[in-house]
Amino acid sequence: MNALKSDLAHLPARARRDLAQAVEILREEFARETAKRSAPHIRDGRILKIVLFGSYALGRQVIDPVGRYFSDYDILVVVDHEDLTNAADYWTQAEDRMVEMLTRRFWPQPLNLIIHSLDDINHQLERGRYFFIDIAREGIALFEEPGFPLADPVPLSPEEARKEAEFYFDDDFPGIERALKLANYAQGEASSPTTDKEQAKWRNEAAFNLHQAAERAYYCILLVLKLYRPKSHNLNFLSQRCEQLDPRLIGIWQRDTREGKRCYELLRAAYIKARYSDFYKITDAELDWLTARIRQLQALTQTICNERLALEE
Repeated sequence: MNALKSDLAHLPARARRDLAQAVEILREEFARETAKRSAPHIRDGRILKIVLFGSYALGRQVIDPVGRYFSDYDILVVVDHEDLTNAADYWTQAEDRMVEMLTRRFWPQPLNLIIHSLDDINHQLERGRYFFIDIAREGIALFEEPGFPLADPVPLSPEEARKEAEFYFDDDFPGIERALKLANYAQGEASSPTTDKEQAKWRNEAAFNLHQAAERAYYCILLVLKLYRPKSHNLNFLSQRCEQLDPRLIGIWQRDTREGKRCYELLRAAYIKARYSDFYKITDAELDWLTARIRQLQALTQTICNERLALEE
């Protein structure tokens, strides 16, 4: 059975304090939320592991206050039942508290949280999923209940890996174009003679579909390169996962410029706010700017995936 590492000595003292507080918050909020439920498997649900993965686990984190770039804390929570993985039901308050805790300083330390059941993770390890194999090999346990080890990974054969990657590319890559076409249609409808409110709704619909196009591009890259698609619509999380895999993706959104930062934030917020907020507004110029960036992302996605598939032939 696979044993996680537990040594945090390579991390800055600040990071060790942050992560200790994060563990405390996660356990407190989980206990508070599950105590409200009547189903025994929920009320008695357990956190089995809290695992740090990604750049901080590897000691490769970037802290650049001048350039305003900071590596994320990537945290995996392992629970004892699949029903406990629903973020909206059990983890929103914990995530909000952690974000609030991490913004009480002169830089906004980013954080990404993913939740999986132990059965799911062990199933993925036994299927040779690279993402979970990397976590099992490189992750650091911040908290563990004894007696719940990870399964030993069963690597895929090169032929099996290639077939799966090809399937994911053929299945997911066309979705980028479908979403872009829907966005283009919605933006075109916004120019029809109608009320200002209706035009704004069409532009918001276009923004949502642009978010979907970007999300599907990142999903496609992760599926082809790692055989894994996270349960996340967070573009920050998805983009950073992919940028770590291929640095050519860095800079697509031009977030070091005022226009790039503004437009990216509009795109990032579109998954929720473009559909549900009366205060979300986006212009045709901003939609055009984002469409051009996503076309660039689409082309680079095809290049990255084709390169990987060629290597696996």
